[in-house]
Amino acid sequence: MTRFLRMGALWLAAAGCVLTSGLALAQASFVTVLTGGTSGVYYPLGVALSQLYAKALPGARVSVQATKASAENLNLIEAGRGEIAFTLGDALSDAWRGNAEAGFPKPLKKLRTVAGIYANYIQVVASADSGIRTLADLKGKRLSVGAPKSGTELNARAILKAAGLAYADLGKVEYLGFGESVELMKNRQLDATVQSAGLGVSSLRDLATAMRIVVVPVPPEVVARVGDPAYQVASIPARTYDGQEADVPTAAVQNYLVTSEAVPADEVYAMTKTLFTNLPALVAAHSAAKGISPEHAYKGAPVPLHPGAERYWRETGLLK
Repeated sequence: MTRFLRMGALWLAAAGCVLTSGLALAQASFVTVLTGGTSGVYYPLGVALSQLYAKALPGARVSVQATKASAENLNLIEAGRGEIAFTLGDALSDAWRGNAEAGFPKPLKKLRTVAGIYANYIQVVASADSGIRTLADLKGKRLSVGAPKSGTELNARAILKAAGLAYADLGKVEYLGFGESVELMKNRQLDATVQSAGLGVSSLRDLATAMRIVVVPVPPEVVARVGDPAYQVASIPARTYDGQEADVPTAAVQNYLVTSEAVPADEVYAMTKTLFTNLPALVAAHSAAKGISPEHAYKGAPVPLHPGAERYWRETGLLK
């Protein structure tokens, strides 16, 4: 009898281990950080965030995914295939409302805001030998406008339209990421590229060291004609890139981190807090993170705050 009792106890213990293991597996969470192309700003910041989240969320399986950026990220979040993503503000607004031309055939109502971060500067850069000095000079030239339906491509369309240009006015249109665009410019197969990114983006730094460039102005009157409050008048400071000796006017669009309503509030709270209590680590990953300001991060988003993010902002006293 004693032997049977002992065997029963062992069986129950083993079953308990299996049950506990199963519960732990069921409770394990996944945190996928959706970024952009590897030569942009989203990717290095996303890598830095993933490293911070791996420490702050020890029970989570954290990964970072390179994507085509804003539109793809927002559709992936809506589909439950990512937990936090980078996006441009105008793309976020289009996704929330539904804009088929921008890549959102129907409104994406599961989206929730985590925080506003730094601004993207719309940087139109031409080779010095191309003769391009103004937006009007792009007519008949070979231009890369970013990956299809990316935030950069949406920005390129808006700025060109405001300047009185359409894709049909260009000599050639390429839909390429930052790194590919730069390689074609180095090989004299493109005249110019539009890159919507933080200041000092690595792709344009690389281009400026390889050849003489011109940072093409986007005048304030063109920014005003876009007719979208997401587009603000801004300036690319002198010496941001080699050979750029003066400030250059352009447009800037706010970036956001977003999540889904389906992601648990405690998890989003932890991700938000980790981000804003580790800003030096993000600045070390890319200088664009210097533009992240807690005082403004919870304001003005076109999509509601996630309850977990709202909890953090109320805890800080910034959101009343």
